[in-house]
Amino acid sequence: MKEVGRQPVAMQYISHYDSPLGQILLAADDAGLTGLWFEKQRYFALHLDKIHEERETEFIADAKKWLDVYFSGQNPDFQVPLHIQGSAFYQEVSAIMLSIPYGSTMTYGEIAAAIAERRSIPKMSARAVGGAVGHNEISIIVPCHRVVGAAGNLTGYGGGIERKIRLLELEGADMSRFFIPRRGTAL
Repeated sequence: MKEVGRQPVAMQYISHYDSPLGQILLAADDAGLTGLWFEKQRYFALHLDKIHEERETEFIADAKKWLDVYFSGQNPDFQVPLHIQGSAFYQEVSAIMLSIPYGSTMTYGEIAAAIAERRSIPKMSARAVGGAVGHNEISIIVPCHRVVGAAGNLTGYGGGIERKIRLLELEGADMSRFFIPRRGTAL
């Protein structure tokens, strides 16, 4: 453990993974996987501690095995222990993303409606959901690539729209209703 101010903070560890879609940086602490980013993606390693150590921990090794299975075109039959950090809202959105089945998609509006229902409130902002999805720290394993616009528009993937398409195709998602908007945040 290292100390920040007077509060001890768990050390973060990093390792690299060569995927068919480019180099990936993995991060973990003693509680689970904390990050999975494609090199040079938007918000790359945004919350990675400046002081970290390059070491393949058990959680990172598990993530690499998961990615090996995933990139072979199969749905991994095990879950990597995750340490999702952030606001209660971000964690709620992440939990819903984790529930989206392999090869399926969900819209930002559907996630917003699910949160509104859980909170017993009349409405939740799909735009707020989009902000949380766009800042996902654990790409692929927390499948933000499975979140799409209501009309079928493929937007909001920090790793780039081409990777989002390739990930959905790898999972065998029905791509016939999706399109790339001419303007958008993930282009």
